[in-house]
Amino acid sequence: MVDERKLRQILLQVEKPARYLGGEFNLPDTDKPCDERVCLCFADKYEVGMSNIGLRILYHMLNDTDGVVCERSFAPSVDMAEKMRENDIKLFSLETRREFTDFDIVGFSIGFELAYTTVLYMMDLAGVPFYAKDRGEDYPLIIAGGPCMVNPAPILDFFDAIMVGEGEVNLAAFVELHRQSKKQGLSKKEFLEKASKLEGVYVPSVGGTVKRAVVKDLDKAYYPTKILVPSCDIVHDRSTLELFRGCANGCRFCQACFYYRPIREKKKDTLLRQAKELIINTGYEELSLSSLSTSDYSQLKELVEGLKEQAQKDNVKLALPSLRLDSFEAEIYEDTKGASLTFAPEAGTQRLRDVINKNVSDANILSSLTAALEHGVKNVKLYFMIGLPTETEEDLKGIVDIVKLVKKLHQEHGRSRIINITVSTAVFIPKPLTPFQWEAQITTDEMYAKQEYLKRELRLKNVKYSWHDAKSSVIEAALARGDRRQSAVIERAYNTGCVFDAWNECFDYDKWMSAFEYCGIDVREYTGAIDTQKELAWDFIDNGVTKAYLLKERERAYEGKTTPNCIGKCNGCGANKLGRCFS
Repeated sequence: MVDERKLRQILLQVEKPARYLGGEFNLPDTDKPCDERVCLCFADKYEVGMSNIGLRILYHMLNDTDGVVCERSFAPSVDMAEKMRENDIKLFSLETRREFTDFDIVGFSIGFELAYTTVLYMMDLAGVPFYAKDRGEDYPLIIAGGPCMVNPAPILDFFDAIMVGEGEVNLAAFVELHRQSKKQGLSKKEFLEKASKLEGVYVPSVGGTVKRAVVKDLDKAYYPTKILVPSCDIVHDRSTLELFRGCANGCRFCQACFYYRPIREKKKDTLLRQAKELIINTGYEELSLSSLSTSDYSQLKELVEGLKEQAQKDNVKLALPSLRLDSFEAEIYEDTKGASLTFAPEAGTQRLRDVINKNVSDANILSSLTAALEHGVKNVKLYFMIGLPTETEEDLKGIVDIVKLVKKLHQEHGRSRIINITVSTAVFIPKPLTPFQWEAQITTDEMYAKQEYLKRELRLKNVKYSWHDAKSSVIEAALARGDRRQSAVIERAYNTGCVFDAWNECFDYDKWMSAFEYCGIDVREYTGAIDTQKELAWDFIDNGVTKAYLLKERERAYEGKTTPNCIGKCNGCGANKLGRCFS
């Protein structure tokens, strides 16, 4: 364990020492008798990791399991890491100050490709070898899970096992199997052979294929309502209700839409009960709703009415999420005068929205924005993507036209109020498990040209334009479709100073490009177009949605044909075979 005296001294010298103290409200009993101790790690700073709903679920689930204690560790800021190295303090858990080698299992939650070097940063601070082959029986099992396991190929060699899918299923089974294996005296290798047969568990040293683990019934699934309340500000500092998993809309650029299928809803009564318990147990003054497309929840109006009643009773603010333009329900916002409203048309023209299967029409945009302005919304946020397949100058101009439409509608429906418009654009990144997984990413020169055009054309009163960094989009794309060769690139990037790459102020494009060059790998292999007949680095994973369906959707994209959402009618994507789908 960490020397508490040394730790107290250095905490007085670093920014936000509360990040490293633990002791939050609703902390589980980590001193209870246990025969399995797990440390869940998030490859980012405390305030980001503590906002992650998946981490919260798994943390409390394990601590509510007899004989299991789960602790947490987050990536220390650079100032803290420097002091830790100076004082020979290894990375530790928040609850009991244990080092990694004091745990049976260390699990990393990885939600973003640009967090890969931060994983190595944490391993380095913990004093454990990066590669699984170099860690013997004296080291804990080090595993990974999270959204990046859509394609874990670039980081496979760093981990003993990969959790593919939903942790309530595979992580729980993995931990229980390890408990039993310890009692039987099995070696790490013998245990991993057994673990490779679990649903949703891939063991790189064993190989083979794996099927993504899926929670079949969310109403019966574990969901914590007595959650940790941080003692310092975090990114999303509030209680959160998860309405459902999956998305029926099928936007062809969206990885989450396809990865989180099949679509599974919670019943309204389940959500109202969980909301009441969260309010009682946490003291949070804000309650939010979480899903990929909240307006598609089948009982949304009834749920919001019930939540409003509960929120008013307990003096809690109900934070409503952004809704789709084609299903905006103005009456839901009747009590939110002056609120911000977020819409994501994604593309500026109907033609391009059809290509990406964003089933939103010009009429939807007009009616939804009109209703929003009539109901007192003062801040409108619009999200678009640039560099989408088949994009033209006309599509880019369409973004400007939509902004001008908002200003025109404001003059007609809300002239007595000032309206602020925020426009944000992201660069299209071809992601695994999407119909566009084979497409090329536009060049950085093209990215800059499109951004400069929008900067110029959106110099309008009360309009603010922000854009995603072009160069980080290139590295994200390369890692997203990466293969096993990239572990050497990630290691080289870290060793040359890359860490916290998801933070704009820390990202260093030149170091990443040098790392690719040092390893003899051309980035364009991963950002260019991919032959549809080529075997993909992630083909060993059965994510539910079939490649045949993705190819069919790709064909429809180039034909400009849309596919209706699958609410009430199955489109045959293949995800149904993994579990219950509300269609």
